[in-house]
Amino acid sequence: MYHCFRLHRGDDLYDSIQRYADAHHIAAGVVLSAVGCVYRWELRDASGVDVQSGTEDVEIVSLMGTVSEHGSHLHASFARRDLSVFGGHLRPGCLVNTTAEIVLAELPDTVFTRERDEATGYEELAIRKIDRQF
Repeated sequence: MYHCFRLHRGDDLYDSIQRYADAHHIAAGVVLSAVGCVYRWELRDASGVDVQSGTEDVEIVSLMGTVSEHGSHLHASFARRDLSVFGGHLRPGCLVNTTAEIVLAELPDTVFTRERDEATGYEELAIRKIDRQF
């Protein structure tokens, strides 16, 4: 199943996608496409600690990740006016400028949850297949 929706000026990119997954009870999904722009961004780097943010008009050139009502994990890349690109772990605080067009694919018979992984110290993806024998 596919889900297509549009965000509007001022919508929070991360929070809006998570709320959509919650409202539509998406147990396991992926971002297929996301185009648009934000006027405020907030990203975390690979250290898991350092967060950077800024206020400038940037294009969404990439948004990918896993989506679930049990928790989502998204990464984004943005392009500045000079076409330089930067990215990282998407956090709440990325606010849509004019639009963001989102397409999600829901994975049948699959549930994504987040479970603490002692090796990484993070809530990591746990994948469960649902056997739907009738």
